[in-house]
This record gives sequence, C-alpha cells and structure tokens, in this order.
Amino acid sequence: MKQPELGKKISEMRKAKGLTQEELVEMCNLNVRTIQRIEAGEVTPRSYTIKALFEALGAQLENIESEKKPVYPKSLVPWLYTGLGAGLIYFFLSYFDISMEVEWMEGSYTNSLTFGLVKVGVMITFSLFLFGLIKMTGAFPNKILQIALWVMLIANGIWYSIDLISLATSSFRMEDYYVVKLGTFGVAYGFIGAGFLCYKNLWSNIPQILGGLGIVSGILIFSVVGALFALIPLTMFEIGELAFMIWGINKIGRTSSPDSTFSAEFQSQ
Repeated sequence: MKQPELGKKISEMRKAKGLTQEELVEMCNLNVRTIQRIEAGEVTPRSYTIKALFEALGAQLENIESEKKPVYPKSLVPWLYTGLGAGLIYFFLSYFDISMEVEWMEGSYTNSLTFGLVKVGVMITFSLFLFGLIKMTGAFPNKILQIALWVMLIANGIWYSIDLISLATSSFRMEDYYVVKLGTFGVAYGFIGAGFLCYKNLWSNIPQILGGLGIVSGILIFSVVGALFALIPLTMFEIGELAFMIWGINKIGRTSSPDSTFSAEFQSQ
C-alpha cells in the first residue's frame, strides 16, 4: 500500500480504536509530527515504522492490502490478448484500407476483390480490438469510455458493411456517402477521447494524453478537409490504445507487484 492510501488507513484505524495521535505516539515510540505527516500522506515511512504502527493498532499489513486488491475474472486476460493481437493487425491493415479508398475514388484502383478482403479484415480486427478495450473498461470502470467504444463498434460494423455492399453492387458509389462516413468516425473518435479523459489516478497521466489525441483526431476527421492531417494524432492515439491494453494485461495478469514485494520486506523485518 502506498501513500496517501497508507496514511488514510492508519488514520482510520487509529480513530476506530478511539486513539488520539498523542496516544498512538506513546504506544509505538514515535513523535507526533511523524504521525501527522504519515497520516497526511506527506512522507512514506520506513518498513519498521509501519510495523510499529500496525502492531500498535493491532492490524496485519497483508490483511489491509488484500482489502484493497481488486479481483479480476480469469476469462478477462484471453479477451485482452485477443484484442491486442487484433489491434496490431488492424493498425497495419487500416493503412492499406485508407490508401485503397483514396485510389478507388480516384479511379486508379479497380481490384474490388482485394479491396473487399482488406475491408473485411479491417472490420473484424477493429471490432475485436474495440471489444478488448470494452473489456478493459470492465476491469477499470469508465462508463463514458465504455459507451463510446460501443458507439464506435456499431459505427464500424454499419459503415464497413455499406462499403462492402457498394463494392459488390453498382447502385451507389463510395464517394456518395464518404463525407458522412468520415463525420461519423470523427464523432466516435472524439467521444472515445472524451472517455479517456474521465480516467483519474490511473496509469499516471497517460489516459489524459490519449484523450487529448483522440479528441484532436476526431475533430480533424469530422472536418473532412483535415482528415489527412488527422493521421498523425490518430496514429499516436491508436498506438497509445495498444499500450493501454498492454498495461492492462500486465496489471491484471501479473502475480506480484511493488506492494506485494514491500509486504514481504515488511514481514521480514
């Protein structure tokens, strides 16, 4: 357990015992100023100081830490690995899709079968990637981001299905609805960016950086004229999403942590 959570917990336990800071000082041979700074989260005490405090309060550190440690379902990690793998494939495949779209609308690319296969690949891999991120919001709750990801998942299915229909028939062309498609994806990316901004005290300030990149990308894509310039922040945003998923896999799947190592050190003192 780290500061300021440690200080808050010591303060709560002291008050639950009906002890003043002066009385706790007498029980563990510390000075009042040290207790005040620990409870305020201003300093991180040494292991023997924590040991003295917890013994005086009649508590075991490992029991306190187990109260705070979240429990994740075992079925979550495979979904995250699937989403990560699909995301990596999508990341590279999407650039083929974008270049083919431009060439298709210019009339310089005419192989509808290859183009269609690429679109099917993008639709499937992007959907799995988004679903992996949705699973992340189950482990690290964020309702706004979860809704935004579902919106993007639905938009992805609808628009890529329309693309495939346009490639298979001559009733309408991709350029007839392309502006609306870009606008929809722009709104969805901006919404996802706003969702990342809702994370507080999670993985430093990385989610806030991702949120800003998502919003900028969404605005540029929505404007249509700035869609080409959106490729830079969008690339950084999607790399950040992949990194976020790797962080989540590590966070959920690892069997030890700095806190558990600290517990072992505490117990050995």
